[in-house]
Amino acid sequence: MQKVKINNYPMVNPAPVVIAGAEVDGKPNYATIGAFGVVCLAPVFYISLKETHFTTQGIRENGYFSVNIPTADMVRITDYCGMVSGKTTDKANLFNSFYDDAGKAPMISEAPMNFLCKVIQTVPISGFEVFFGEIVLTYIDDNCLTDGRPDPAKINPMVLVGPNYFNIGQLIGNAFKEGVKFKQV
Repeated sequence: MQKVKINNYPMVNPAPVVIAGAEVDGKPNYATIGAFGVVCLAPVFYISLKETHFTTQGIRENGYFSVNIPTADMVRITDYCGMVSGKTTDKANLFNSFYDDAGKAPMISEAPMNFLCKVIQTVPISGFEVFFGEIVLTYIDDNCLTDGRPDPAKINPMVLVGPNYFNIGQLIGNAFKEGVKFKQV
């Protein structure tokens, strides 16, 4: 196989599609984002939003954001949520929102998994703001658990690879166990 040089492309692996939530001007607002991830072994996520996003304003004002994991069945509304701005489109009515007393960020009832995060650090970079948030609370639909743990097959999240959405496939191995089997061969 021959390697081919292409234009720089920052997406090196599938990323879960998430919808970030923030309260802006006293109302729920949401933004679909692909720049999301786990930062370290501590319960900390990062999300990256343009400085000009309406949701960015709400996160700055309140110091909290939510991370909502939509199902693959929610692809159309999730994509739409990322196509329109909360400055011109009222996104409060796209979803049924709920709040927790621990923080001022709306979460999406229709999403099977929700995280409430408190901002612990912000880093501006190239017109974006990267918010690092400590996970304060996690919610999950009870039918998305297997043996008391989140079950990705039941959650049915989407992943973003380049400009395309995919649902997840089947389990093919366990982290830190498959390598042990390899070493034994």
